[in-house]
Amino acid sequence: MSFLTRTSNNTRSHCVSGAIVMLLTVFLTIAQTHQPVAAESTPPNVVYILADDLGYGDLGCYGATKLKTPNIDRLAKEGRRFTDAHSASAVCTPSRYALLTGNYPIRASGGKGIWGPAPVTSGLLVDTEEFTLADVFQHAGYRTAAMGKWHLGFGKGKNDWKEPLRPGPQDLGFDYYFGLPVVNSAPPYVYVENDKIVGGDPDDPLVYLGRGRHTDATPITEIPPEASQRTPNMFKGAVEAHKQYNDYTVGTVLAGKAVDWISDNKDNPFFLYLATTHIHHPFTPGKRFQGSSDAELYGDFIQELDWIVGEVVNALENHGLTKNTLIVFTSDNGGMLNLGGRNAVRAGHRMNGDLLGFKFGAWEGGHRVPFIARWPGKIEPSSVSDQLLCNVDMLATFAALLDSDNAALKKKDSINMLPALLETPDEPIREELLLAPHKTSNLGIRKGKWMYIRARGSGGFNGSREPQHAWGGPAGVKFLGSPNSDIENGKIKKNAPPAQLYDLGQDVRQTTNVYRQFPEVVQEMETLLNSYRPQKPANKDKTPKRQQKVGK
Repeated sequence: MSFLTRTSNNTRSHCVSGAIVMLLTVFLTIAQTHQPVAAESTPPNVVYILADDLGYGDLGCYGATKLKTPNIDRLAKEGRRFTDAHSASAVCTPSRYALLTGNYPIRASGGKGIWGPAPVTSGLLVDTEEFTLADVFQHAGYRTAAMGKWHLGFGKGKNDWKEPLRPGPQDLGFDYYFGLPVVNSAPPYVYVENDKIVGGDPDDPLVYLGRGRHTDATPITEIPPEASQRTPNMFKGAVEAHKQYNDYTVGTVLAGKAVDWISDNKDNPFFLYLATTHIHHPFTPGKRFQGSSDAELYGDFIQELDWIVGEVVNALENHGLTKNTLIVFTSDNGGMLNLGGRNAVRAGHRMNGDLLGFKFGAWEGGHRVPFIARWPGKIEPSSVSDQLLCNVDMLATFAALLDSDNAALKKKDSINMLPALLETPDEPIREELLLAPHKTSNLGIRKGKWMYIRARGSGGFNGSREPQHAWGGPAGVKFLGSPNSDIENGKIKKNAPPAQLYDLGQDVRQTTNVYRQFPEVVQEMETLLNSYRPQKPANKDKTPKRQQKVGK
């Protein structure tokens, strides 16, 4: 049989087999395209950088002109910037609770909720049986670390500060912890590593004195008045531990720890939760950053934050981890109009951009935050998304990233926002969002373009006199010159509506309260808000005593 004959007789079989190969190739391509990320040969690392009190207008990529943030701006250029991202609370501790648990802060404490900053003596505010953000990664075989500001308490009941400091981060899915146990504006001014005080000495233990006993307390770093408020030390003893903590070197210490941990874990998939103290007051940038911006100490502190981000990004690049690492950068709540913030405003900087309000309040400036995600090859560079998302969504989002199907997720408030990070959905993924200020009376709800706040004002800070630390509310609005139909000369008008409704699609600056124009929408939003309220809400406007006035 000649070659031509063999070819002719086998033509049909060759065509059929070729078609089968082509179909198999197509099916394999589709299957590979839709495989969960965790099925890839090397699972992605995740670095979640949570800034403190960084406002919507505090970065160059969000419009800031009086300071420079090249490293963070680079993340936006190489990734995706979100314009409608929020913290579940405008307050630090409940915001962090939402991030780690995937639950709204009103769910905490048996329905009483968490509304304010955890005090110095707070026990751990997250139940150790709770499925957490760190558990998602730890259960997938990741190395996990939390670094920086904790502010969720240690121990059971009242924290007496006796070692070991357990339960703590290591009982919530983190293999390693290093950082500030509370916040940089509240004692004890020491570092904690895992469950021990860094530099601790059994012969010179850390002893809690309480308020009003400052003369017996261990000395701490001196700072100038323009750095803004810092609570006096309430502890004696642990002299060496206090010496190792210096307000002006916290940024350098945390950056170094993060870089070292990445280096030590570069050969394993890892999750790093880096919660910086920047830019929470007091504003104590390192010497080389002092005077580096045009926005006073406030801007200098932001530029040091940008340097910290650069150090982390460089560490990933140096170890060849860039392409296989998802970086998320965001803030725990909006910017605060403290002394440092007011000085920055006088210099021409607006920490929350054109948004109304500040940290602790229900207006957009209190909880709408910068949110940037970068993952080379997975997230479209220089892309911008207006999808509504929240830090409470990170648990479900990262679970989807790792194809983790835990039954506990079904009971959470967290929504999988991974398509918003990796794709460009045409429709909103999250339809509604509960947003908490400091006061329970001003709990708010977002649905589509509508934002409803069930009381007058912001429900946050109300300082108005120059010596006061915590400015906000109508007086803060007057200071910035932000227009709002309910406010005149720094006060709520007597004839203002009893609650607030804003059309954020037309009025993201919240200049006009349309409560009286849309009564049917008000009723719908009130009903929706009531569906979220716990059966036993906290009493009126009062914050539980154990959450009051420490480290705000």
